[in-house]
Amino acid sequence: MGEGTSDISKPRASVRYRLLAIALVPMLVILPVLLGIAIYRWSERFDALAVSKVNDDLTIAHIFVDRMLQGTEERLAAVSESARFRDLVASRANSPDQLAAFLNETAQVRGLDLLYLIDSSGTVIASSRPLATMAPRWDWPVVEAALAGQSLARFDLLDHNELSSLTPDLAERARIALVSSRSNPNPDGQIETRGLILHVGAAAQLGDGGRGALVAAVLLNNNSSFVDTINKLVYNENSLPSGSRGTATVFLSDVRISTNVNLFEGRRAIGTRVSREVGDAVLKYGKTWREQAFVVNDWYISAYEPLLDSYNRRVGMLYVGFLQKPFTEAKRETLVAIILAFGVAVAATVPLFLVWASNIFRPLERMTRTISSVEHGDLSARTGLPKMTDEIGLVASELDHLLDQVQERDAELRLWNTELNQRVEERARELQTANEQLETTTKQLIMSEKLAAIGEITAGVAHEINNPIAVIQGNLEIIQSIAGDRADKAKDEFRLIDQQLMRISEMVTNLLKFSKPQEYAGVLEQYNPADVIGDTLPLIRHLLKKTTTAIERQDEASRFVVMPRTELQQVMINLMVNALHAMPQGGTLVLRTFDSDVDGIPGVSVEVSDTGIGMEPDVAKKIFDAFFTTKRREGTGLGLSICQMLVTRQGGTISVKTKPGAGTTFTVWLPEAA
Repeated sequence: MGEGTSDISKPRASVRYRLLAIALVPMLVILPVLLGIAIYRWSERFDALAVSKVNDDLTIAHIFVDRMLQGTEERLAAVSESARFRDLVASRANSPDQLAAFLNETAQVRGLDLLYLIDSSGTVIASSRPLATMAPRWDWPVVEAALAGQSLARFDLLDHNELSSLTPDLAERARIALVSSRSNPNPDGQIETRGLILHVGAAAQLGDGGRGALVAAVLLNNNSSFVDTINKLVYNENSLPSGSRGTATVFLSDVRISTNVNLFEGRRAIGTRVSREVGDAVLKYGKTWREQAFVVNDWYISAYEPLLDSYNRRVGMLYVGFLQKPFTEAKRETLVAIILAFGVAVAATVPLFLVWASNIFRPLERMTRTISSVEHGDLSARTGLPKMTDEIGLVASELDHLLDQVQERDAELRLWNTELNQRVEERARELQTANEQLETTTKQLIMSEKLAAIGEITAGVAHEINNPIAVIQGNLEIIQSIAGDRADKAKDEFRLIDQQLMRISEMVTNLLKFSKPQEYAGVLEQYNPADVIGDTLPLIRHLLKKTTTAIERQDEASRFVVMPRTELQQVMINLMVNALHAMPQGGTLVLRTFDSDVDGIPGVSVEVSDTGIGMEPDVAKKIFDAFFTTKRREGTGLGLSICQMLVTRQGGTISVKTKPGAGTTFTVWLPEAA
C-alpha cells in the first residue's frame, strides 16, 4: 500500500514543480546569472577604462617632463650662443662681476636654482651665486657632453656632500624629514639629505678659443611648482568626476620629495614613502605600474614610471593618479540601481504568476496532502474535490475510488497480520525457552566434565607428588642434623629447597581446593569484610616494601556477610597480589567496601582497584578460566578460578573492569548475612 501511494504522489509533485520551474527558473536563475555576468564584465570594463585614463595621464606627464628637459636644454644653448654672453665671456678678465650678474639674471628669469660656467679643466669661471668650491664635481655625463660640444639635459642624484660643495643653502633646501603614513609607516627622525636635480649642460666658447660648459641645475626637492604644473596640465578642470581629484608626485628613490598629495589638511605628504609593492615593481624591476594603489591615506587609480639619471640608473619615480572613491561609489550606485530594478520586476511579475498558477496547483496539492495522509496511516483521507470534467478532476475522482479499495484491502490484511503475529510470538517464546535450557545444560555438562577430569588429575597428582615431597623433607632434616654446624654454610640453599617444596605443596593444595571445594570449606561466621582486609594487609607487607605503592582504604560497608574468613582472605590476597604485580613501578591500591543491592538482594561489595597497566579485552574475558595465566612460569592459572569458585559458592559474584593503561578494578559482591 505504501509503495503504491508513493508512486502516485511523485508524478503529481513532479508536474507541479516542473510548471513552476518553467516559469520561474528563467526569471529567478538564468536572468540573475546573465545579469551578474553582464555586471561583472561591465565592472571590468569600467576598471579598464579608469586604468587606461591614468595611463594616458602618465603619458601626458611623461611628455611634459621630456619637453621640459628639451626646452631647458634649448634655452640654455641659446644663452650660451647669445652675443651678450659671448661678449661678457670675452671681457671677463676686465669685468668678472658683469658675467656673474648676467648668469644670476638668467637663472632668475629661467627659474634655475644654479647656473655656472666652467672651463675644460673643471674650474668655475663664473656663477649665478657664490659656490662653496671653485672646483665642483664635473665628471657628470651632461657636463662632459657640453665640454664635447653637445647640449644635454638629464636628471641626476646628488648626495649631501655634492650639494654642499655647490651651495650650502641648496643642500639645506634638499633636506626632507621622513614621516609615517598608513600605506608605509616609518619611524620619525630620519632625514633624506640627497637631492634630485634637473641637470643641464650646454657648450660654451671661451674668449681665448678654449671650450667650456654652461651648467644649470633645478632642485626638485620641495619643488611644489614643478608638480603643480604637471597636475594642472594633466588634470584640468572637468577632466575628473565630482569628488575626485588628480595628484602628481616626484620621488627620489621611494620617498616623495615633491607632491600635491596631502598628508592632512594644509600639509603635503612630502617625506612619506611609496608602498613596498609599488617600489619593488618600479625601482627594482623597472616596470610601469598602472592599477590601484594605496597612496598615503586613500586608494588611488595610479600610474608610476621610473626616472632615469644621466647614467641610465633608476633614481626616482614619476607618479600621477586620481582618487578611486568617487568611481567606486558610482559603480556601487549603478549596481544597486540595477539590483533594485530587477527586484521590482521580480516582485511585480512573480506574484501574478503564482496567483494564476494556484488554480492549477490547488487540486494537485489536495491530492498530494491526501496521499501523504494515507502514507502516514489515515486510510480514510480523501481529496474531497467537487466533480470536475477536466483531466485533473477525473484523476482526483479516480484516486478517491482507489483509496476506497485500498482501505478495504488494508482491513483484511491487518486482520491476517494480527493472527500471524500471535502465532510467531508463541513459537518464538517456545524456541527461546528451549534454547536457554539447552545452553544451561550444555554449560553444566562442560563444567561437570572439566571438574571430573581435574578431580581425577589432582587426586593422582597429589598422591604422586605429596609422597616424594614428604621423603625429600624428611631426608633434608636428616642431612641438616648430620651436618650439624656445617649445615650453616649452606643454610641459604637449604632454605631455598624448603621454600620450593612448600610452593609445590601449595600448588597441590590449590588443585585440590579447585577440584574438591566442599572438603576445604571453612567455618561460617558473620563479620564485616573490612575486618578481613585489615587482617590481609600484613600478609602482603613484604610485597609492598618492594614498591612505592600507596594504600587507600574506603570502609563504607555497614552490613555483615557469611563466608569462611579464610576463604575471603584467600580471595583478597589473590586480588591484592595481582594488583601489585600490575604496578611494578608503583601506584595506588584502593580497597573499598560499601553496601550494595543486586537484583533487589541486599549485600556488600568489595572493590580492589589499581592504577596499573590494565588488560586487553580478549585477556579480560579469559582470566577466570582454569589454568589461564599471563605470568607464564610464575603462575598456575588457578588463582582467579578458585576465587570465582569460592565467591559463587556463597551466592556472590566477582567481576572485572579494566582498560589498557588505565588500571583494573575487581568487584566482589556477597549477599548480606541473614
